[in-house]
Amino acid sequence: MSQQQYETLAIENNKGVDYLTLNRPDAFNAINQKMTEELLDYFGGLYFRHEVRVVVLRGAGKHFCSGLDLNDAGHFGQSNPADMRGQRLISEIIMRMRRCPQPIIALVQGAATGGGFAFALACDVRYAADNARMNVAMTRIGLTGCDVGISYFLPRAVGTSNAAEMMMGGRFVNAEKALRIGLVSEVVPAEALDATGQTLVDEMLAMSPLGLRMTKEGLNISQDASSLEAVVAMEDRGQVLCLAPFLEEGGKAFLEKRPPDFSDD
Repeated sequence: MSQQQYETLAIENNKGVDYLTLNRPDAFNAINQKMTEELLDYFGGLYFRHEVRVVVLRGAGKHFCSGLDLNDAGHFGQSNPADMRGQRLISEIIMRMRRCPQPIIALVQGAATGGGFAFALACDVRYAADNARMNVAMTRIGLTGCDVGISYFLPRAVGTSNAAEMMMGGRFVNAEKALRIGLVSEVVPAEALDATGQTLVDEMLAMSPLGLRMTKEGLNISQDASSLEAVVAMEDRGQVLCLAPFLEEGGKAFLEKRPPDFSDD
């Protein structure tokens, strides 16, 4: 599938950054079958696209993403095997977001609910507008709050008690509380959201390409590692891989107070 053929996504590439916009604003960017297919295609294609160094995920219009489009959910509820196939399509998006080597920055405005909240959780960094609201919407329509990675990411981000409150009550968390419990890194006025994300993008692009990819990979691995020894062994290997190609240029750039010029060849 060509990115030019996407119906529910808008992608702008600028200097190694993909600005990926969920683009169904009239439906609050709800996840329909077409969006599912297109997100699978996009994130599946990122794995070896190293010319893309950072992804910024955002939603068009007033809301980030309102979750599953209940007007396009007729394929669910037919049978357990069919439902599992449909469920796995959406959860695979989350897996591909974590598997891709590019860090993903979420810019959350308005509602991020259900599957949209899961998308935000699967990102590496979350910034929120002051009008952002997030919840585990599945609990309000008869389903379990354990869905598409939420039970993995949420307690790691905010602790078990806060996660249980959201997952078992479906309660909305506003931007102020999201910042207080560590769900987002920063809250800014809606009009400053893009600029806030861009500041971090620029800082990420100042890293060596390999160093940035290995940082995402190493951070993911370390969260589930069995011991400190396993983490340190992984870190040592990654650091050694970056020393010879990048340390000399990085050190010179630092001393000369200029941006480094790192190669990815």
